[in-house]
Amino acid sequence: MLTRRHIRAKVMQSVYAMQQSQSQDLDKELKFLQNSADEMESLYLLLMALLTELHSLAVNQYEVAQKKYLATPADKLLHQKIKDNELLSLIATNEALQKTIVDAHINFWNIQEEYVRMLYKRIVESDTYQDYSKQKASFEADKKFLIEIFEEFIAPDEGLYEYIEDHNLTWMDDFPIVNTFIVREFKNLRPNPPEKYFTPSLYNNSEEKEFLVDLLKKTALNDAKLKSFVEDKLTNWDKERVAVLDLIILKMAICEFLHFPSIPVKVTINEYLELAKEYSTAKSSLFINGVLNVVHKELSEKELIKKIGRGLL
Repeated sequence: MLTRRHIRAKVMQSVYAMQQSQSQDLDKELKFLQNSADEMESLYLLLMALLTELHSLAVNQYEVAQKKYLATPADKLLHQKIKDNELLSLIATNEALQKTIVDAHINFWNIQEEYVRMLYKRIVESDTYQDYSKQKASFEADKKFLIEIFEEFIAPDEGLYEYIEDHNLTWMDDFPIVNTFIVREFKNLRPNPPEKYFTPSLYNNSEEKEFLVDLLKKTALNDAKLKSFVEDKLTNWDKERVAVLDLIILKMAICEFLHFPSIPVKVTINEYLELAKEYSTAKSSLFINGVLNVVHKELSEKELIKKIGRGLL
């Protein structure tokens, strides 16, 4: 779930927080960073719990409609497609997922019933649902519909965003990341998935978790040295006007040059340019690219960059 680009972004935010607060408490920031990463999993579970509640509401509404004396055939069928949606049913009945949600104490939707009902009403009244209700039942149609309602009604919902912002500040940056992961998870889904399909690991492997910790440690502990590699490259720039985040991005990239031998230099440069485009100023990526290329050349000439593995030098 958590990619290296996301890890770099979280470390960048931690370095920024330490710098702004003038904190030297690395252990405290490491703990906060790891908790922030872990909270991504909680956000994922919260959104999966929301889908579970939508399915539960569809089942309930369908059963109520069947018992209504004056209900029309259309009324009785209104909720059936969502109730019978195979992907939603898989989520709602997946024991591993539902146990994880319960154990995490993350399902707040039972006390946010009005929001769930409002969201459900918007879905069943939408053109997307009307089109879906006319289609022949199939796994692919069910999957396509769930992806569409997630992208159209859940991911961009202002009410949901405000709720997330109020509940956990670190979720604000994680929200689009987790949304993208869920959509990709749905797109890759096949019938009869493994029991743990909906409970993915936060890290792809143990190396990713080590990278999170090591990148913050090595950037923070080598701050003065990393800064020295940058300062003399700013002769053509007003040092006071160079964005704080740009300097942090530069130091983190140089840290990877020097202290992460298995990461190719080109990968490092490209990843931090993308980070600059997303988080810093419009001209930041051009500035950072120029400085990093000069620093890389200088460090290479001094034989300070030691990369291992074919094609990494």
